[in-house]
Amino acid sequence: MNMALSNDDQIKEIIVIGAGVVGLTTALKIQEQGAYRVTIVAETLPTDPKSSRYTSHWAGAHHVSHAYDDQRQRKLDQDTFHALWQLSEPGGAAEGCFLRHTQTEYHGDDLTDAEWLHYMPDFKYLDTNELRGPAKMGFSFSTVTMNTPVYLNWLMSSFLAKNGTILRVSLQHIGQLLERGTSPYTGAHSYRDVDAIVVCAGLGARSLGGVEDKDVYPIRGQTVLLRAPWIKFGRTMTEADGTYTYTMPRSNGDVLCGGTRVPNDWYPIPRPEITEDILARALQLTPELAPPQTRVDREPTVKDLRPIIIEPGCGLRPGRKGGIRLEVEWVDAPARGKVPVVYNYGHSGYGFLSSWGSASMALDLLEGALTTGAPTNADICVGHPSGNPGN
Repeated sequence: MNMALSNDDQIKEIIVIGAGVVGLTTALKIQEQGAYRVTIVAETLPTDPKSSRYTSHWAGAHHVSHAYDDQRQRKLDQDTFHALWQLSEPGGAAEGCFLRHTQTEYHGDDLTDAEWLHYMPDFKYLDTNELRGPAKMGFSFSTVTMNTPVYLNWLMSSFLAKNGTILRVSLQHIGQLLERGTSPYTGAHSYRDVDAIVVCAGLGARSLGGVEDKDVYPIRGQTVLLRAPWIKFGRTMTEADGTYTYTMPRSNGDVLCGGTRVPNDWYPIPRPEITEDILARALQLTPELAPPQTRVDREPTVKDLRPIIIEPGCGLRPGRKGGIRLEVEWVDAPARGKVPVVYNYGHSGYGFLSSWGSASMALDLLEGALTTGAPTNADICVGHPSGNPGN
Protein backbone atom coordinates (compact mmCIF):
# COMPACT_ATOMS: atom_id res chain seq x y z
CA MET A 1 0.00 0.00 0.00
CA ASN A 2 1.42 3.37 -1.05
CA MET A 3 1.35 6.10 1.57
CA ALA A 4 1.53 9.85 0.98
CA LEU A 5 4.04 11.71 3.15
CA SER A 6 3.02 15.18 4.29
CA ASN A 7 5.16 17.80 2.66
CA ASP A 8 6.94 20.14 5.05
CA ASP A 9 5.14 23.47 4.65
CA GLN A 10 8.47 25.16 3.95
CA ILE A 11 9.77 22.61 1.43
CA LYS A 12 8.08 22.25 -1.95
CA GLU A 13 8.48 19.17 -4.11
CA ILE A 14 9.60 20.13 -7.64
CA ILE A 15 10.23 17.83 -10.61
CA VAL A 16 12.29 19.08 -13.57
CA ILE A 17 11.86 17.10 -16.80
CA GLY A 18 15.04 17.03 -18.88
CA ALA A 19 18.79 16.98 -18.16
CA GLY A 20 20.20 19.03 -21.01
CA VAL A 21 21.86 22.35 -20.26
CA VAL A 22 18.49 24.08 -19.75
CA GLY A 23 17.10 21.38 -17.44
CA LEU A 24 20.28 21.10 -15.37
CA THR A 25 20.68 24.88 -15.00
CA THR A 26 17.01 25.35 -14.14
CA ALA A 27 17.11 22.57 -11.53
CA LEU A 28 20.25 24.08 -9.98
CA LYS A 29 18.73 27.58 -9.95
CA ILE A 30 15.53 26.36 -8.23
CA GLN A 31 17.53 24.26 -5.78
CA GLU A 32 19.73 27.22 -4.79
CA GLN A 33 16.68 29.04 -3.42
CA GLY A 34 16.68 26.57 -0.53
CA ALA A 35 12.90 26.16 -0.23
CA TYR A 36 12.60 23.32 -2.73
CA ARG A 37 13.38 19.63 -2.96
CA VAL A 38 14.27 19.14 -6.62
CA THR A 39 14.28 15.93 -8.67
CA ILE A 40 15.40 15.73 -12.29
CA VAL A 41 13.62 13.13 -14.42
CA ALA A 42 15.31 12.40 -17.76
CA GLU A 43 15.86 9.68 -20.31
CA THR A 44 19.39 10.74 -21.25
CA LEU A 45 22.13 12.23 -19.05
CA PRO A 46 25.47 14.02 -19.56
CA THR A 47 27.33 10.85 -18.57
CA ASP A 48 25.77 8.86 -21.44
CA PRO A 49 27.61 8.16 -24.71
CA LYS A 50 27.05 10.92 -27.26
CA SER A 51 23.97 10.54 -29.44
CA SER A 52 21.57 12.74 -31.42
CA ARG A 53 18.99 12.18 -28.65
CA TYR A 54 20.97 14.50 -26.36
CA THR A 55 21.67 17.77 -28.14
CA SER A 56 23.68 19.58 -25.44
CA HIS A 57 26.73 17.32 -25.91
CA TRP A 58 27.19 18.58 -29.47
CA ALA A 59 27.03 22.32 -28.78
CA GLY A 60 30.06 24.61 -29.19
CA ALA A 61 29.40 26.49 -27.12
CA HIS A 62 30.55 30.09 -27.14
CA HIS A 63 28.58 33.00 -25.73
CA VAL A 64 27.70 35.13 -28.75
CA SER A 65 24.17 36.49 -28.54
CA HIS A 66 21.99 36.66 -31.66
CA ALA A 67 19.16 38.49 -29.88
CA TYR A 68 19.08 41.44 -32.34
CA ASP A 69 15.99 43.53 -31.36
CA ASP A 70 14.25 40.84 -29.27
CA GLN A 71 14.24 42.49 -25.84
CA ARG A 72 13.39 39.34 -23.89
CA GLN A 73 16.15 37.37 -25.60
CA ARG A 74 18.60 40.20 -24.92
CA LYS A 75 17.88 39.97 -21.19
CA LEU A 76 18.13 36.16 -21.13
CA ASP A 77 21.47 36.24 -22.95
CA GLN A 78 22.93 39.13 -20.96
CA ASP A 79 21.96 37.61 -17.59
CA THR A 80 23.52 34.31 -18.71
CA PHE A 81 26.73 35.95 -19.85
CA HIS A 82 27.22 37.60 -16.46
CA ALA A 83 26.69 34.23 -14.73
CA LEU A 84 29.14 32.44 -17.05
CA TRP A 85 31.73 35.20 -16.79
CA GLN A 86 31.60 34.84 -13.01
CA LEU A 87 31.88 31.04 -13.17
CA SER A 88 34.90 31.34 -15.48
CA GLU A 89 36.86 33.69 -13.22
CA PRO A 90 40.39 32.51 -12.41
CA GLY A 91 40.03 30.33 -9.35
CA GLY A 92 36.26 30.30 -9.84
CA ALA A 93 33.96 27.36 -9.19
CA ALA A 94 33.97 26.12 -12.79
CA GLU A 95 37.07 27.78 -14.25
CA GLY A 96 38.24 24.59 -15.97
CA CYS A 97 35.06 24.36 -18.04
CA PHE A 98 35.73 27.67 -19.78
CA LEU A 99 38.18 29.47 -22.01
CA ARG A 100 38.10 33.26 -21.95
CA HIS A 101 39.19 34.60 -25.31
CA THR A 102 38.75 37.23 -28.02
CA GLN A 103 35.87 36.52 -30.38
CA THR A 104 35.74 38.14 -33.84
CA GLU A 105 32.49 38.22 -35.85
CA TYR A 106 32.62 38.86 -39.60
CA HIS A 107 29.45 39.73 -41.54
CA GLY A 108 28.94 39.59 -45.28
CA ASP A 109 25.17 39.94 -44.82
CA ASP A 110 23.20 43.19 -44.38
CA LEU A 111 23.97 43.67 -40.67
CA THR A 112 24.98 47.29 -40.03
CA ASP A 113 25.63 47.30 -36.27
CA ALA A 114 25.68 45.04 -33.21
CA GLU A 115 24.15 47.37 -30.64
CA TRP A 116 22.75 44.44 -28.62
CA LEU A 117 26.33 43.23 -27.94
CA HIS A 118 27.81 46.54 -26.76
CA TYR A 119 27.80 45.29 -23.15
CA MET A 120 30.38 42.60 -23.93
CA PRO A 121 33.88 43.24 -22.52
CA ASP A 122 36.33 44.94 -24.92
CA PHE A 123 33.65 45.36 -27.63
CA LYS A 124 34.85 47.22 -30.74
CA TYR A 125 34.02 47.46 -34.43
CA LEU A 126 36.66 46.37 -36.94
CA ASP A 127 38.37 48.73 -39.35
CA THR A 128 37.98 47.95 -43.03
CA ASN A 129 41.54 46.64 -43.27
CA GLU A 130 40.77 44.09 -40.53
CA LEU A 131 37.95 42.37 -42.46
CA ARG A 132 38.35 38.94 -44.04
CA GLY A 133 36.87 37.22 -47.09
CA PRO A 134 33.37 38.42 -48.04
CA ALA A 135 32.87 40.42 -44.83
CA LYS A 136 31.49 43.97 -45.17
CA MET A 137 31.61 44.69 -41.44
CA GLY A 138 32.79 43.07 -38.24
CA PHE A 139 33.35 43.44 -34.54
CA SER A 140 35.22 41.76 -31.71
CA PHE A 141 34.85 41.35 -27.95
CA SER A 142 35.91 39.12 -25.07
CA THR A 143 33.73 36.15 -24.24
CA VAL A 144 33.82 32.55 -23.03
CA THR A 145 33.69 29.21 -24.79
CA MET A 146 32.46 26.22 -22.80
CA ASN A 147 33.82 22.71 -23.03
CA THR A 148 30.26 21.47 -23.15
CA PRO A 149 30.62 17.82 -22.01
CA VAL A 150 32.71 18.95 -19.03
CA TYR A 151 30.40 21.86 -18.17
CA LEU A 152 27.29 19.65 -18.33
CA ASN A 153 28.88 17.24 -15.89
CA TRP A 154 29.85 20.14 -13.63
CA LEU A 155 26.21 21.28 -13.59
CA MET A 156 25.02 17.75 -12.81
CA SER A 157 27.57 17.10 -10.07
CA SER A 158 26.82 20.49 -8.49
CA PHE A 159 23.13 19.62 -8.42
CA LEU A 160 23.80 16.20 -6.87
CA ALA A 161 26.21 17.66 -4.31
CA LYS A 162 23.40 19.89 -3.04
CA ASN A 163 21.20 16.84 -2.36
CA GLY A 164 19.47 16.86 -5.71
CA THR A 165 18.04 13.61 -7.09
CA ILE A 166 18.25 12.38 -10.68
CA LEU A 167 16.10 9.56 -12.03
CA ARG A 168 16.50 7.95 -15.44
CA VAL A 169 12.94 7.64 -16.72
CA SER A 170 11.44 7.14 -20.19
CA LEU A 171 8.50 9.42 -19.47
CA GLN A 172 5.49 9.05 -21.75
CA HIS A 173 3.21 11.72 -20.26
CA ILE A 174 3.62 14.41 -17.59
CA GLY A 175 0.53 12.92 -15.93
CA GLN A 176 2.69 9.98 -14.84
CA LEU A 177 4.29 12.32 -12.28
CA LEU A 178 1.14 14.04 -11.02
CA GLU A 179 -0.51 11.26 -9.03
CA ARG A 180 2.24 9.94 -6.76
CA GLY A 181 5.28 11.94 -7.73
CA THR A 182 8.29 9.87 -8.76
CA SER A 183 7.27 6.77 -6.74
CA PRO A 184 6.17 4.78 -9.84
CA TYR A 185 9.83 4.92 -10.97
CA THR A 186 11.57 4.43 -7.61
CA GLY A 187 9.41 1.61 -6.25
CA ALA A 188 9.05 3.53 -2.99
CA HIS A 189 5.96 2.71 -0.92
CA SER A 190 5.83 6.24 0.42
CA TYR A 191 5.78 9.33 -1.74
CA ARG A 192 5.43 13.10 -1.63
CA ASP A 193 2.93 14.88 -3.81
CA VAL A 194 4.57 17.05 -6.44
CA ASP A 195 3.98 20.78 -5.97
CA ALA A 196 5.10 21.79 -9.46
CA ILE A 197 6.62 20.38 -12.66
CA VAL A 198 9.11 22.25 -14.83
CA VAL A 199 9.33 21.03 -18.42
CA CYS A 200 12.80 21.47 -19.98
CA ALA A 201 12.39 18.69 -22.52
CA GLY A 202 14.01 20.38 -25.53
CA LEU A 203 13.10 18.61 -28.75
CA GLY A 204 11.25 16.03 -26.63
CA ALA A 205 8.52 18.61 -25.98
CA ARG A 206 7.23 17.79 -29.46
CA SER A 207 6.24 14.25 -28.46
CA LEU A 208 5.98 14.25 -24.64
CA GLY A 209 2.40 13.47 -23.63
CA GLY A 210 0.64 16.40 -21.98
CA VAL A 211 2.87 18.85 -23.88
CA GLU A 212 2.97 17.68 -27.53
CA ASP A 213 4.02 21.07 -28.85
CA LYS A 214 4.00 20.82 -32.63
CA ASP A 215 5.68 24.22 -32.90
CA VAL A 216 8.88 22.42 -31.81
CA TYR A 217 11.07 21.17 -34.67
CA PRO A 218 14.71 20.13 -35.19
CA ILE A 219 17.35 22.45 -36.63
CA ARG A 220 20.14 20.09 -37.54
CA GLY A 221 23.72 21.19 -36.96
CA GLN A 222 26.93 19.46 -37.98
CA THR A 223 30.45 20.05 -36.63
CA VAL A 224 34.02 18.75 -36.67
CA LEU A 225 36.12 18.62 -33.50
CA LEU A 226 39.87 19.20 -34.01
CA ARG A 227 42.87 18.96 -31.70
CA ALA A 228 44.51 22.39 -32.05
CA PRO A 229 45.75 23.68 -28.68
CA TRP A 230 47.63 26.53 -30.39
CA ILE A 231 44.28 28.23 -31.19
CA LYS A 232 43.23 30.60 -28.38
CA PHE A 233 40.76 32.84 -30.26
CA GLY A 234 37.33 32.40 -31.87
CA ARG A 235 36.02 33.51 -35.26
CA THR A 236 32.65 33.42 -36.99
CA MET A 237 31.76 34.33 -40.60
CA THR A 238 28.14 34.97 -41.61
CA GLU A 239 27.81 35.22 -45.39
CA ALA A 240 25.13 36.92 -47.48
CA ASP A 241 23.46 33.60 -48.32
CA GLY A 242 23.25 32.61 -44.64
CA THR A 243 26.29 30.29 -44.66
CA TYR A 244 27.60 30.28 -41.10
CA THR A 245 31.17 29.21 -40.32
CA TYR A 246 32.84 29.21 -36.92
CA THR A 247 35.89 28.02 -35.02
CA MET A 248 35.46 27.76 -31.22
CA PRO A 249 38.50 27.02 -29.01
CA ARG A 250 38.03 25.08 -25.78
CA SER A 251 39.97 25.11 -22.52
CA ASN A 252 41.37 21.61 -23.16
CA GLY A 253 42.98 22.51 -26.50
CA ASP A 254 40.21 21.21 -28.77
CA VAL A 255 38.56 23.45 -31.37
CA LEU A 256 34.99 22.93 -32.56
CA CYS A 257 34.43 23.86 -36.22
CA GLY A 258 31.08 24.32 -37.91
CA GLY A 259 28.51 24.64 -38.96
CA THR A 260 25.14 24.10 -40.53
CA ARG A 261 21.54 25.11 -39.69
CA VAL A 262 18.97 22.96 -41.50
CA PRO A 263 15.35 23.07 -40.24
CA ASN A 264 13.33 19.84 -40.09
CA ASP A 265 16.30 17.61 -40.90
CA TRP A 266 16.22 14.60 -38.53
CA TYR A 267 19.25 12.72 -39.92
CA PRO A 268 21.07 11.55 -36.75
CA ILE A 269 24.73 11.15 -37.79
CA PRO A 270 27.29 13.32 -39.62
CA ARG A 271 27.16 13.36 -43.43
CA PRO A 272 30.69 12.92 -44.83
CA GLU A 273 30.22 15.51 -47.59
CA ILE A 274 29.16 18.13 -45.02
CA THR A 275 32.20 17.29 -42.89
CA GLU A 276 34.42 18.04 -45.91
CA ASP A 277 32.62 21.33 -46.54
CA ILE A 278 33.02 22.40 -42.91
CA LEU A 279 36.75 21.61 -42.93
CA ALA A 280 37.25 23.69 -46.08
CA ARG A 281 35.26 26.64 -44.75
CA ALA A 282 36.90 26.53 -41.32
CA LEU A 283 40.39 26.49 -42.84
CA GLN A 284 39.53 29.45 -45.07
CA LEU A 285 38.25 31.42 -42.06
CA THR A 286 41.05 30.32 -39.71
CA PRO A 287 44.11 29.05 -41.61
CA GLU A 288 45.92 28.94 -38.26
CA LEU A 289 44.01 25.70 -37.56
CA ALA A 290 46.62 23.79 -39.55
CA PRO A 291 49.55 22.59 -37.41
CA PRO A 292 52.22 25.33 -37.28
CA GLN A 293 54.89 23.21 -38.96
CA THR A 294 52.71 22.82 -42.07
CA ARG A 295 52.45 26.59 -42.48
CA VAL A 296 56.16 27.39 -42.49
CA ASP A 297 56.62 27.71 -46.25
CA ARG A 298 53.27 27.03 -47.91
CA GLU A 299 49.54 27.58 -47.71
CA PRO A 300 47.79 24.94 -45.59
CA THR A 301 45.23 22.57 -47.11
CA VAL A 302 42.39 20.46 -45.74
CA LYS A 303 44.76 17.49 -45.92
CA ASP A 304 46.78 19.14 -43.13
CA LEU A 305 43.72 19.04 -40.85
CA ARG A 306 43.02 15.32 -41.20
CA PRO A 307 45.61 14.13 -38.63
CA ILE A 308 44.10 16.43 -35.97
CA ILE A 309 40.44 15.43 -36.46
CA ILE A 310 38.98 14.01 -33.23
CA GLU A 311 35.43 13.41 -34.48
CA PRO A 312 32.68 14.82 -36.65
CA GLY A 313 29.46 15.60 -34.78
CA CYS A 314 25.78 16.13 -35.34
CA GLY A 315 23.05 17.58 -33.10
CA LEU A 316 19.37 18.43 -33.46
CA ARG A 317 18.74 21.89 -31.99
CA PRO A 318 15.28 22.24 -30.40
CA GLY A 319 13.82 25.00 -32.57
CA ARG A 320 10.38 26.43 -31.87
CA LYS A 321 8.10 28.67 -33.90
CA GLY A 322 7.59 31.73 -31.72
CA GLY A 323 10.83 31.24 -29.78
CA ILE A 324 11.45 29.93 -26.27
CA ARG A 325 8.33 28.87 -24.38
CA LEU A 326 8.46 30.39 -20.90
CA GLU A 327 5.05 30.24 -19.26
CA VAL A 328 2.90 28.50 -16.63
CA GLU A 329 -0.06 26.23 -17.20
CA TRP A 330 -2.24 24.69 -14.47
CA VAL A 331 -3.11 21.03 -14.97
CA ASP A 332 -5.41 18.68 -13.07
CA ALA A 333 -3.79 16.29 -10.62
CA PRO A 334 -5.88 13.31 -9.44
CA ALA A 335 -7.74 14.09 -6.19
CA ARG A 336 -5.61 17.20 -5.61
CA GLY A 337 -6.93 19.98 -7.80
CA LYS A 338 -4.53 21.84 -10.06
CA VAL A 339 -0.73 21.82 -10.15
CA PRO A 340 1.43 24.42 -11.96
CA VAL A 341 3.53 23.27 -14.91
CA VAL A 342 6.29 25.69 -15.91
CA TYR A 343 7.50 25.41 -19.51
CA ASN A 344 11.11 26.30 -20.36
CA TYR A 345 12.04 24.84 -23.75
CA GLY A 346 12.47 25.68 -27.43
CA HIS A 347 15.92 27.31 -27.14
CA SER A 348 17.14 26.32 -30.62
CA GLY A 349 20.87 27.15 -30.74
CA TYR A 350 20.55 29.40 -27.67
CA GLY A 351 20.50 26.74 -24.93
CA PHE A 352 23.88 27.44 -23.36
CA LEU A 353 23.92 31.18 -23.99
CA SER A 354 20.48 31.82 -22.47
CA SER A 355 20.51 29.01 -19.87
CA TRP A 356 20.90 31.04 -16.66
CA GLY A 357 18.58 33.82 -17.83
CA SER A 358 15.93 31.27 -18.79
CA ALA A 359 16.38 29.47 -15.47
CA SER A 360 15.85 32.74 -13.56
CA MET A 361 12.69 33.49 -15.53
CA ALA A 362 11.40 29.95 -14.98
CA LEU A 363 12.08 30.32 -11.25
CA ASP A 364 10.15 33.61 -11.19
CA LEU A 365 7.20 31.93 -12.93
CA LEU A 366 7.36 28.99 -10.50
CA GLU A 367 7.44 31.16 -7.39
CA GLY A 368 4.68 33.40 -8.73
CA ALA A 369 2.47 30.38 -9.38
CA LEU A 370 3.10 28.82 -5.96
CA THR A 371 2.49 32.15 -4.23
CA THR A 372 -0.76 33.11 -5.97
CA GLY A 373 -2.23 29.64 -6.51
CA ALA A 374 -4.34 28.53 -9.45
CA PRO A 375 -6.31 31.33 -11.12
CA THR A 376 -10.03 30.84 -11.68
CA ASN A 377 -9.45 30.50 -15.42
CA ALA A 378 -6.62 28.06 -14.76
CA ASP A 379 -6.45 26.72 -18.28
CA ILE A 380 -4.94 30.00 -19.47
CA CYS A 381 -1.16 30.18 -19.65
CA VAL A 382 0.77 32.97 -17.98
CA GLY A 383 4.18 33.72 -19.43
CA HIS A 384 6.64 35.82 -21.41
CA PRO A 385 6.02 35.78 -25.18
CA SER A 386 8.81 36.16 -27.68
CA GLY A 387 9.01 36.39 -31.44
CA ASN A 388 12.56 35.07 -31.72
CA PRO A 389 12.59 31.67 -33.46
CA GLY A 390 16.17 30.94 -32.41
CA ASN A 391 19.24 30.16 -34.50
